[in-house]
Amino acid sequence: MKTPPVILVTGAGRGLGRGIALQLAAFGCSVAINFVGNRARAEETAALCRKTSGTRRQRFVPLQADIGSRPDRARLVAETLSEFGRIDALVNNAGVAPRVRADIADATEESFEELLRVNLQGPYFLTQAVVRHWLDRRPEPALPGGHKVVFITSISADTASVNRGDYCISKAGLAMAAQLWAVRLAKEGISVVEVRPGLMATDMTAVSKKKYDQLIAGGLVPQGRWGTAEDVGLAVRSVIAGNLPFSTGSVITVDGGLHVRRL
Repeated sequence: MKTPPVILVTGAGRGLGRGIALQLAAFGCSVAINFVGNRARAEETAALCRKTSGTRRQRFVPLQADIGSRPDRARLVAETLSEFGRIDALVNNAGVAPRVRADIADATEESFEELLRVNLQGPYFLTQAVVRHWLDRRPEPALPGGHKVVFITSISADTASVNRGDYCISKAGLAMAAQLWAVRLAKEGISVVEVRPGLMATDMTAVSKKKYDQLIAGGLVPQGRWGTAEDVGLAVRSVIAGNLPFSTGSVITVDGGLHVRRL
């Protein structure tokens, strides 16, 4: 690639977002590293990306924004374009878990509203903002196969957990958002893919590690281990690289076989 493509990755300061950013850096992309509060972690991601990158032309810039905020979303797109001059792909990764896990008989509307605002409304309308730039300006994409949008959802999109119903509903909605954008953008030559992780070893799952360690040992995950940020990053890298040219709207599961129905 003559010009390093620019990929905006939300929630890239840590966890899955960092794993995605590192794989994109290794592929030869520049990355706009969105974070919401912890700049030090985002700077760590940028430093790791520089070590991984193959050329000095690549750039890795932390950009603060809360994707659940309309003004922040607009500013994030504007600052990405100001810093890099282009956006070639968007990876909607940022998301939050419930502050308190609660049975749906007791869960609060405040938690429900927060999760839908950050996990669903945020990426839905951030995608709209980036897409409007592409459709209005018609920039020449620097990626093989054109511009791309990736939604990082969760196995919770179709797996019920009654102690975090708000999270499940937000991810189920995000899975439908990916389908909607895939249909809308297919005629524009823009690919949209959903990547659906299973049990991932991240800060978000640390509180449940003991429980899921036992379940994995008991055979819950056919491949017998936790997923990693690298696993998700490799899946996203494959999409960004143009290796799925006829697969818009697809769901790529990264869960070690957890989704497979078994007797």
